[in-house]
Amino acid sequence: MEVIVGKLNGILWGPWFIYGILLIGLFFSIITRFLQVRHIKDMFVLMFKGEKSEKGISSFQAMSIALSGRVGTGNIAGTATAIGMGGPGAVFWMWAIAFIGAATAYVESTLAQIYKEEKDTEYRGGPAFYIEKGMGQKWFAVIFAVAALIAMLILMPGVQSNAIAGAVENAFGLDTWITGLIIVVLLGAIIIGGVKSIANAAQIIVPFMALAYIIMAIIIIAMNISEVPAVFALIFSSAFGAQEIFGGIIGSAIAWGVKRGIYSNEAGQGTGAHPAAAAEVSHPAKQGIVQAASVYIDTLLICSATAFMILFTGMYNVHDEKAAEGADPFIHIGEFNSGGLAGDEQMTFAKSIEAGAAYTQYAVDSSLPGFGAPFVAIALFFFAFTTIMAYYYIAETNVAYLFRGSTEKIFIWIAKIAILVAAFYGTVRTSDLAWAMGDVGLGLMVWINVLAILIIMKPAIVALKDYEKQKKEGKDPVFDPRKLGIKGADFWVDYNEQRKNK
Repeated sequence: MEVIVGKLNGILWGPWFIYGILLIGLFFSIITRFLQVRHIKDMFVLMFKGEKSEKGISSFQAMSIALSGRVGTGNIAGTATAIGMGGPGAVFWMWAIAFIGAATAYVESTLAQIYKEEKDTEYRGGPAFYIEKGMGQKWFAVIFAVAALIAMLILMPGVQSNAIAGAVENAFGLDTWITGLIIVVLLGAIIIGGVKSIANAAQIIVPFMALAYIIMAIIIIAMNISEVPAVFALIFSSAFGAQEIFGGIIGSAIAWGVKRGIYSNEAGQGTGAHPAAAAEVSHPAKQGIVQAASVYIDTLLICSATAFMILFTGMYNVHDEKAAEGADPFIHIGEFNSGGLAGDEQMTFAKSIEAGAAYTQYAVDSSLPGFGAPFVAIALFFFAFTTIMAYYYIAETNVAYLFRGSTEKIFIWIAKIAILVAAFYGTVRTSDLAWAMGDVGLGLMVWINVLAILIIMKPAIVALKDYEKQKKEGKDPVFDPRKLGIKGADFWVDYNEQRKNK
């Protein structure tokens, strides 16, 4: 299994694909004239303006679901792994992919709004919907929907639950299978209620836990304030190979920064587009701009919080993936210690610390003794748990795309059972296999979705220009696809007719 998964990752995450994702994000940034800079104010104003309805959820709820998918293991364990495998320079490349990825998030989320449907009194949309309506290629849309179901129900939940179980075991000594049962019971109780239940849970849990996590990072930075210039210099010099120790792993810094950046903020993956379609807004560009903000919040705030805690305290090792067989693979050993160990004993102990959430736990514990392990375990539980919730919502949306009537209801129940089984299984399997399988799921979705949005991006660009034009005229932008020559946006045609008749 591990050999097969490894080969698949080698194909899906080749160097040309890593650099290709960076170029595509830069392309979208240029073609939207860097909306992620020009519309920063609108991002946060619009976030709280959208109203929920019987059929749709508010902009804030949609962003909360998207954030619950984005803010997860990738922010704590993923960021730590990026540093452990790519050095401090990986942090810069995570920032880079977030900045240009915000434009990608705008495009996919706006397309999801343009081509959404009203189905069973709920708004549904996402890549499968806009691929069929925008490209006219149902077979390609079906491939995405199937890939999304495999990723969301089988390959990716285990990454989140595995990290929860590992952190809880480290902090509280609880057996992983017990943690698995707790996850299954809580998750089952929420997903039975559908999208509204998921949205209500996400809008409470995600902002609260994100704020608590950022405050913890600020406390640790304040306790090590004299190190600020040195840490930033380390990040930037390592990112471009100028730092002597990490100069030989610049390729790893870029690869791991981009891979874990995409895993965390999900720009280009298409996952954030699903909840974006469910928002009740008057113009698709509004929700596209809000979703761009969620990429910033995820990576520039929460991933950075993790990175700063680790780098400011020195609680990280760095591996050289190209080290010769039999040679010491560590090019940097962290300042880990236990019970006053010194010399070779301390080095042996430090090398035994696995890259991931443990780095973050030791970082917090070094500044606030006895607090690190439980705090990170609790944070990781909430972050990763809400991510699994979002995975279920995305899976349910793709089931709704593929099936109709009683068949849809049957497969929705199958999806619920599948994600509960995958979440439990993830708690008892090895972390390396969990992450590798998660990378396969992520790669499949990114490949299909990025190709699609490159082909059908025009309506999202047209919608942005229309939004900006109406804003300049002092109007609250309202979307009319017929005036803009956008075909296939049937929901909006019907929606505008209903508004006129009221």
